[in-house]
Amino acid sequence: MDWQRIALIALTAVALWQGAHQWRLRPVHPPDGILAPDDPGQLDLQRAPSITYGHWTLTPRASYDITARILSREDYSFDALSDLIPQDLALGWGALSDNGVLSSLKIDQGARFYGWRPIAPLPIPRQAVIEHSANTHVIPADPVVRSALARLRVGQVVHLTGLLVDGVRANGTYFSTSLTRSDTGAGACEVMLVQSVAVQE
Repeated sequence: MDWQRIALIALTAVALWQGAHQWRLRPVHPPDGILAPDDPGQLDLQRAPSITYGHWTLTPRASYDITARILSREDYSFDALSDLIPQDLALGWGALSDNGVLSSLKIDQGARFYGWRPIAPLPIPRQAVIEHSANTHVIPADPVVRSALARLRVGQVVHLTGLLVDGVRANGTYFSTSLTRSDTGAGACEVMLVQSVAVQE
């Protein structure tokens, strides 16, 4: 078998795998209305013991419980955080779980940021968009959670529980979690050690 044929077979296999992966993660189309009405629950923690996670040391800052619609998801494999945080979820609750509001927005995600811009007159104030959506860096607490997070699809309503954490690596790489839903820009992302995942049917 010549190298060109081997290369063609390999490329075909990769294309088939990518197609199957995209099909498994295709968006769902939920019904109209507010699907996740409640704000996230957060209880700030004082002097919680640190957690060793591979090469990272995590410091819990708050317990966190959120039910939200997945507005976007982005997977990461090669950046400085990817060994700890394999994906980001842009999450929306309240008005940001409603098709009527979301149809007026264009949502983008990448390079560890989530952004939005109006494509039609906003039916709610801009501040309400900020306060009812968040880019959440998700850290799977165990292999079961990792598998569940990897299967999440845009449009699903998901219930996550766990901890908001700061982290530092031995090489000096570090991050801090946001502890408020009203901030924007760099440092505004929640970093969540996810301990349970449940998709709302």
